[in-house]
Amino acid sequence: MSKHTATLRWSQDEGDHFSLGRYTRVHEIAFDGGTTIMGSPSPDIVREPFSNPVGVDPEEMFVASIASCHMLWFLDFARRAKVEVLSYEDKAEGIMETDAAGRTSITKVTLRPKVEVSGEAGDLDAIHHKAHEACFIANSVKTEITVEPAA
Repeated sequence: MSKHTATLRWSQDEGDHFSLGRYTRVHEIAFDGGTTIMGSPSPDIVREPFSNPVGVDPEEMFVASIASCHMLWFLDFARRAKVEVLSYEDKAEGIMETDAAGRTSITKVTLRPKVEVSGEAGDLDAIHHKAHEACFIANSVKTEITVEPAA
């Protein structure tokens, strides 16, 4: 077992009208390793100035966590298969929809990893499959996750 933490901090800005719903949703997210980022709802959901497009929204963090977990497992399995990875880039995308019950969720995440290797590539599709099966985050969610490696 392992434990992972994040601390969120939010407070009203001067001039906020909380009771009227006119208040900032921008907040700070501090991770256990010391990194701090600006969190915000997506401006597609909460308009500016109550959101900040520079901040990272929860949906982006969700997609990034899936992509990051997949990449970390991929790199490990590639190393074990003696495939030397020079670079890895993934333009991951999440689709948010409303289901028949009226609940909104990210229903699908598509990973599009582009991998550059030195020498023999081996079976990269098989390595991606193993990485997907091992990914802690993918194993934790009901979202459909598709891996479409770039050629």
